[in-house]
Parts: sequence; C-alpha cells; structure tokens
Amino acid sequence: MALVPPGEIIRPAAAAGRGVGAFNVIQLELAEAIVAGGEQAGRPVLLQISQNCVKYHGALAPIAQACLALARAAAVPVAVHLDHAESAELIWQALDLGLDSIMYDGSKLDDQANRAATAAIAAQCHARGAWLEAELGEIGGKDGVHAPGARTDPAQAAQFVADTGVDSLAVAVGSSHAMKQRTAQLDFELIAALHAAVPVPLVLHGSSGVPDADLARGIGAGLTKINIATLLSQTFTAAVRTGLAAAPELVDTRRYFAPARQAVASAVAGLLRVIA
Repeated sequence: MALVPPGEIIRPAAAAGRGVGAFNVIQLELAEAIVAGGEQAGRPVLLQISQNCVKYHGALAPIAQACLALARAAAVPVAVHLDHAESAELIWQALDLGLDSIMYDGSKLDDQANRAATAAIAAQCHARGAWLEAELGEIGGKDGVHAPGARTDPAQAAQFVADTGVDSLAVAVGSSHAMKQRTAQLDFELIAALHAAVPVPLVLHGSSGVPDADLARGIGAGLTKINIATLLSQTFTAAVRTGLAAAPELVDTRRYFAPARQAVASAVAGLLRVIA
C-alpha cells in the first residue's frame, strides 16, 4: 500500500466506473484525518495541497514532506497531489520534492495561451514520470475569477486533451468551489457527453457543494476524481467550536483538535463509501 503514483489509483477506478476521493489538506491534522478516513473505509485517497495552502504555510516543502511521510505509512494507497498550481516554478518545486501528481490551472489565461502552457508543462511532467491534470471550462467560486454558469464543451475538451496530452481533465458541469451548502445541480447529460468524448478521466472540482446522491450519479455518468475541500473545513471547524463551547477553559489544542480530526476522518470515510 502506502505512497503510490496517482495513475495506480485513478486509472483502475475510471475503467471500473468508480470514483476516487481527492481531499484538500490545510493543516497536518486534516492530512492525518484524510488518511485515517481512507483506512476506515478501506479505500485509496489523494492528499491535495493547493497553491493557496502553500501560501498559507509560506513554503511547499514542510506540508508536502509531511503528506509524503503520512502516505508512506498508510495502510491504503495514497497519492500526494499539487492542486490548482498556477506557477510553473511551484510545479518544479513539487516534482523536486517527490510529488508525482500535479494540477496545472491555466484557466485565467486565454484559450490559446492555456493550451500552450499546459502542453509544455505536461511534456515536462511526463519526462519526470508525473501525472498532469488540467482545467477547461471555468469552475466557479475561486477568488471570484470564474463564471459560475460556465460549462465545458465536449468537442473542445477532446481537442484540448489531444493538444496538450494531459492525463485527466477538470470540467465545469455545475459545481462551484467553496460552496457551504450542498445545493449544486450537476448536468448529468453533459457529464455523459464529456465521458464519451474525452479519452482521459474526468475530474469534478467544487464537490463539497454536491449532495451524496448526485455525486454517485455523476460517477455513474462518467466522473472519476472527486475533489473535496470546503466540506472538510466545515466539519473540522464545527467540531472545534463544539469542543470549545463545551469546555471554554481548554487551552491545550490537542484537546479540541483530536475530536475535530476524528470528525473529519469519519466524514472522509462516509464520502468514500458513497463515491468509491
């Protein structure tokens, strides 16, 4: 088990019509909880470190090395993924540290520039044995730069994959980043059309806003990698608030972080049973 290349998790799931849980890390406690949830459910997981997480910590190395260590010790397959990287320099840092799963986000660029940059990064990632995910069709909710109503066109997606050589593609099908309510409405017909047109696994970003039943239905229609971030932060924060409200004299962070970590592990296990 332990640390594995992302393709060993994603490709078999795509072939079998199953989902893969990809969960964003902010602090070490979340990374520990994600691995524990995977172990509880007996399912593989991806630990995702976003560019925003790197900014929070001030550097990639400490959180990346911690995630790699957790992955190596895990009882289930775990891959470690750099998420929403807009900087080529950050991608090279990740590869140097041993990460072999990258999501390059060129969605702020115009289409031609996005294709060219993605193709160049894909070539360099592949030369180093790394997996590259990219994005086509703006997925709402990230820093106000994306259009919530955007949708990915299947023909354009197929051509994008052919032009760039990416290993997986994040598509806009009705979800939005940073949703605090699970009210997103996926376009299942579009997902099926994308699945038929695109020869690589499809990725759903903004999955925290999608109800469990719709996540399962979306996987049935052709989604594979399911990214979850906000829902974990909500779960962790709610457990911390509950713990401090019940015992406001607490000052030892372990006393309220430990229950919050367990709450997230349970949430991860529950989600994995739905999607995988």
